[in-house]
Amino acid sequence: MIPYAIWSEAGGVGKTTLAANLARAHANLDQDVLAIDMDPQDGGLTNHFGLDDKKADSDADNLVLHMIDRARGEFDDLIRSSEGIDLIPSHNNLGNLTDLLSKAKDLEEQTSDVEFEEEKQLRRVLVDGDVPSKYDVLIIDPPASQGQHLYNAVYATSNLLIPFEPSPKGERSVQGLRDVVSGLESELGDIDVGVLGTVPNKVKGTNINQKYLDALEEEDLPIAPVSIGERGSMLGDAWDNQVSIYELAENDSYRDLRGYEEPTLEKFDELAQYITEQFQTPEATA
Repeated sequence: MIPYAIWSEAGGVGKTTLAANLARAHANLDQDVLAIDMDPQDGGLTNHFGLDDKKADSDADNLVLHMIDRARGEFDDLIRSSEGIDLIPSHNNLGNLTDLLSKAKDLEEQTSDVEFEEEKQLRRVLVDGDVPSKYDVLIIDPPASQGQHLYNAVYATSNLLIPFEPSPKGERSVQGLRDVVSGLESELGDIDVGVLGTVPNKVKGTNINQKYLDALEEEDLPIAPVSIGERGSMLGDAWDNQVSIYELAENDSYRDLRGYEEPTLEKFDELAQYITEQFQTPEATA
């Protein structure tokens, strides 16, 4: 399985847009994809695919309940589908994840000798749900802030893909990122966190942009061989229509736009292929 979390500690750098369209790009490669929206805020991956109708339903089963061993149904029933992608949507309960995991830990350790490790509960749920055997790709979209959402996402995947906006905000988010990764490894204890690549996003081709792209190359991090240009028209319309850019491009109303935006589709295709190749063994590629 190809597991990774898309994360940057800087907000507004295109993290969720990258997650949504990469999920579809992987599906276009005939890969079975499960995406997980770990962000409790509105407007995330769940909203992007128009699957937020149960987000505020306090009676609905949700991922958090499974993580604290209080599930109201089967794991498979959490999964929704859109555009050939399976998705576990966000739920408002994610806003209480840290407190609920802490209470579950206290209860577990009071009533049994089993250690309840808060940062490992998402991985446990996914393994119990046979996700590694059912899916080719697992993409998790956690919030930008550090905490149990991020820790669980990283422990479940062991890999990060990092969007980078060539701007002062993006530069600050990448500087010291090696220290952040080392800190995550120390916090989680028994995993090595791999960085699949940093992905320049919202690139405009200006001299100012190039300055920050040059700064990125000075960091000790791999850079994906793909950069996503500033494409406000197509990406914005896809967001407004709650679909991926691929689905939007198949709409006859956007046929003219597709010709202009074809390079954007090709960039996501190339990025999905690049990620896939990092997980292929030499025997598989021979």
